[in-house]
Amino acid sequence: MANERKTEDIVRKHFEKFSEIIIEEQASENSKINKLLNSASKKGNGKGKPEFIISFPNNSDLIIVIECKAKISKHESPARDKFSEFAVDGALLYASYLSKDFDVIAIGVSGETKQQLRVSHYLQLKGERKPVSIFKNRLLSASDYLEGYLTSPEKFRQDYNALLSFTKKLNDTLHSHKILESQRSLLISCILIALENKAFKAAYPLFGSTNSSDSEEEKKKKIENAPRELANNLVDTVSNELKNANIKSDKLDNLNIQFSFIRTDTSLSTKQNVLKNLIAEIDENINSFIKTHEYFDVLGQLYIEFLRYANSDKGLGIVLTPPHITDFFAELAEVNKNSVAYDNCTGTGGFLISAMKKMIEDADGDKNKIKQIKKNQLIGVEYQSHIYALAVSNMYIHQDGKTNIINGSCFDPDIIKEVKAKQPTVGFLNPPYKSDKKNDTDELEFVLNNMECLVEGSKCVTIVPMQSALAQTGKVYELKKTLLEKHTLEAVLSMPDELFFNSNVGVVSCIMVFTAHKPHQKRRETFFGYFKDDGFVKRKVQGRVDAYGKWKKIKDEWLTCYQNRKSKPGFSVNKIVTAKDEWCAEAYMETDYGNLSKDNFIRTLTAFVLVNELYLKQHETPTAV
Repeated sequence: MANERKTEDIVRKHFEKFSEIIIEEQASENSKINKLLNSASKKGNGKGKPEFIISFPNNSDLIIVIECKAKISKHESPARDKFSEFAVDGALLYASYLSKDFDVIAIGVSGETKQQLRVSHYLQLKGERKPVSIFKNRLLSASDYLEGYLTSPEKFRQDYNALLSFTKKLNDTLHSHKILESQRSLLISCILIALENKAFKAAYPLFGSTNSSDSEEEKKKKIENAPRELANNLVDTVSNELKNANIKSDKLDNLNIQFSFIRTDTSLSTKQNVLKNLIAEIDENINSFIKTHEYFDVLGQLYIEFLRYANSDKGLGIVLTPPHITDFFAELAEVNKNSVAYDNCTGTGGFLISAMKKMIEDADGDKNKIKQIKKNQLIGVEYQSHIYALAVSNMYIHQDGKTNIINGSCFDPDIIKEVKAKQPTVGFLNPPYKSDKKNDTDELEFVLNNMECLVEGSKCVTIVPMQSALAQTGKVYELKKTLLEKHTLEAVLSMPDELFFNSNVGVVSCIMVFTAHKPHQKRRETFFGYFKDDGFVKRKVQGRVDAYGKWKKIKDEWLTCYQNRKSKPGFSVNKIVTAKDEWCAEAYMETDYGNLSKDNFIRTLTAFVLVNELYLKQHETPTAV
């Protein structure tokens, strides 16, 4: 006879090995959990009593709920709606109630022996309706559950949305304190660097504190001086941190100048608790995000957010690449642990951070290799001093790479020589988009500059305005000719029309992929992709986001098509082109008639008839009387 107690005993013994969790059965000492389970009975008439409730003292957001069944045939029903009969169904029922206040991992377990044990996991985040499948068919360690939850795409999306909401609130706060838009990201980066210093992190809440032995005059003086002392201590801490990180003196002087406004800003250095409260909020909302989700261009995201409300740098052509596209670049270029990545238009460092992430993943825990990657294999050039400061800060926050960020023009012969000496094997760039001025540097000139520094056979991936791909006359046409004379055009991918919506820029763009220093052969086909739908949608507060979690699947489809050079009607095509041709999928793709339906036909025909009738009415000849 089947015995469910055997299943429960297997689960109990498995989790009892881990000291970092609290295991409870049937009920919890946490009043919030018990309240949520009060009406969660599997039979619909009372309190829910899960086999196991597991909580993490160091992470109060997450709980695990487990239901067991002896028979494997009672593991999971097709509709998952037989709550009292099936393990998974019951676990998901409890998760639906508990997820009103917690993130929940629901586990269904069936089987009476370890050998036959069947395990299914689902993650249901707080406030979300639908659970998603996560993990494989086996029980994991407590630390693996916590790590898997924290790094899951679903948790990232939840945290990212929270970050976007916070950055809007933060922007409003900074605006109310009259801190200039151009200085806001610098302030945040300065605070994030300072919070890396344990002494500063422990001391900043104490500024302005008084002792009972202090006289009234001493108390008043301490309170009055606290904002200025904290502002000075903040900047001094960052200066020392960067100095200890082997930033050269000339670079350090530049960075100190960029951060110096904090010492004298009226709100930050004279008003009580303004700076202190900012530091606390940034530590809680931004620093915690960085620690959980490594290798994400947080400062770039903040910069985009601030520009959305006061696009003071729009005239300078700054268009920051969305994070999902910087990650896509790293995969297009097939970055690995031995790559040396170079971005000659670094911005806040988003491409280099995505490359670092991919390289470290490939290093597979090799600490010496990871140290080498961060120290020597990430190179960037940024012209604007305040953006340079953000790039250095961003790389510092991600533990290294800042010493290879150069402040200056990527066209400077000395900088070209310095970069070439490092022998970069992968090039990335989103060049400044030119204004209407005739003497403005063209985007394709930056592309040529990047590839000039790469070793032969390197991949260069760039995103440029579509007009660069379409030009058939003039300067841009001549640049296209030069590109093909020196390098191979591997692919051109048409991007979503509103890709840069969050940067308040309406440019239509495309990604170009080149192989450096190998002239384009006349009979070589180029891959063209019509990659117009990345699954992102616009939201009023958050901007353009992956609200439905579609990006991962779409990205896989894009990469599969590109890497295998698949021709697919309405989606991709391979074509021999010259500089005189338009470099875009739209010019060569076949129509995908397989997607046409009777409804499409009726709608199109109806629209044609209505337009035709309207035209005839407007142009009919009056009848003679």
